[in-house]
Amino acid sequence: MKIVFTGGGTGGHFYPIIAVVEELNKLIDHEKFVGTKIYYFSNIPYDKEALFVSGLDFEEINAGKMRTYFSFKNFSDIFKTFLGILTAILKLFIIYPDVVFGKGGYASFPTLVAARILRIPVVIHESDAAPGRVNIWAGRFASKIAVSFNEAAEFFPKKRVAWTGQPIRQEIAQKGDHKEALDFFKLEPNLPVIFIIGGSLGAELINNTVIDALPRLLKNYQIIHQTGVRNFKFVTDRSQVVLVDSEEKSRYVAIDFLNPLQMKMAAGAADIIISRAGSTLFEIAAWGVPSILVPFTNSNADHAKKNAFAYSRSGACIVIEEMNMTANILSSEIDRILNDKKLLVQMSESAKKFNKPDGAKKIASELLTIALSHE
Repeated sequence: MKIVFTGGGTGGHFYPIIAVVEELNKLIDHEKFVGTKIYYFSNIPYDKEALFVSGLDFEEINAGKMRTYFSFKNFSDIFKTFLGILTAILKLFIIYPDVVFGKGGYASFPTLVAARILRIPVVIHESDAAPGRVNIWAGRFASKIAVSFNEAAEFFPKKRVAWTGQPIRQEIAQKGDHKEALDFFKLEPNLPVIFIIGGSLGAELINNTVIDALPRLLKNYQIIHQTGVRNFKFVTDRSQVVLVDSEEKSRYVAIDFLNPLQMKMAAGAADIIISRAGSTLFEIAAWGVPSILVPFTNSNADHAKKNAFAYSRSGACIVIEEMNMTANILSSEIDRILNDKKLLVQMSESAKKFNKPDGAKKIASELLTIALSHE
């Protein structure tokens, strides 16, 4: 049995694939299947350690971006994509997998085209409330379509789509114990904690707004701030200037990037989370923590804003749009939520209800069923 996974070279595409592979490996071990091979086709390996641990063999497939705006790179990327399709056809023909799983993104396009040409069954997953172009196209022929948001189902054939939720890696699916998490970050036991997530690269608007709000926030709260590697020095330098005479400076913890253990502990410590509206919102829902989402204004096809407002309709978060993101508004919203215990409980319960903890397992089970029927 052979299964190929493909997706764009970002964490939002890559780590849900790892979550599905984790569950797939469990099923394979439980059923004692032998000779199973699992591959990852993409333009970059993204996280070599995760690939190795999960038993995924990486195969490089070049792909050009399909930009919605004018760029001379669009012309050269046409040839890059064409060569990627030829490479994918050759590699898929040699491997001839029983099923291909597509997570979306431009890097998945050549492999999905090749699977279509070779008549290999395809399963796709869509993380956004409004699907991307590659998945909308692939949904026309995919055997099964899984979606993270129920709103996305309307873009696909009803008989082949299922609302599975987002696949989340087991190592971060559960948050850490609250007391242990406070000890882990050396925080005070009786002050609420704000956890700020800027993504792996950070979010400059969130970072800058938080720095401006620090003197006010630290009077009543503690902060764990993932700044992003690129922005860490700038944020820490600015925070030291802002807090130079502050007696509460120890309440602010800035970290460039959180590994899975640190992420779990930060979630365990948090009373509220400030984040962008990418795939992290599903982790926030899994943790059951109230949140404030600040979606990118210029995200592709406005996906971030649609994700944020779709999640807010569940009652689990509030949304602050970029044009309204100021230190005063952010601080006021944090105060409003953290000072309303009933609202905090309601938002937490709404997040838990939104979460679908068995999404990765359902997708893995379907992949296994299709693969076995195709052998």
